[in-house]
Amino acid sequence: MNELKRPWDKTLLVKRALIGAVLGVALVLFFVLRVDEPHPSWPYLWWIRPLVITPLAGACGGIATYFILPSIFKETWQKILAIIATIIVYVVALWMGFVLGMDGTMWN
Repeated sequence: MNELKRPWDKTLLVKRALIGAVLGVALVLFFVLRVDEPHPSWPYLWWIRPLVITPLAGACGGIATYFILPSIFKETWQKILAIIATIIVYVVALWMGFVLGMDGTMWN
């Protein structure tokens, strides 16, 4: 069977999306909960946007790591390269979600 045409493992896909979203929530909560007095120019419910966008970006990054599956590669160097690529893709997705979520408030 061709590895590129493998059937989707929906359980693993959902698991990676949830792990990515939970890491996104943890990151954004670390910053949101530290705000005692929000800046007067921020919107009234300023914390909703980062708590929605950052976990969504983390979930998208987790889903992207599902598709860069290191186990389909035969050589060790290819597997290591795939693992590095998954980490980079996830970090960039999470960073973009964090920037979009905090834009106009803490990211100014």
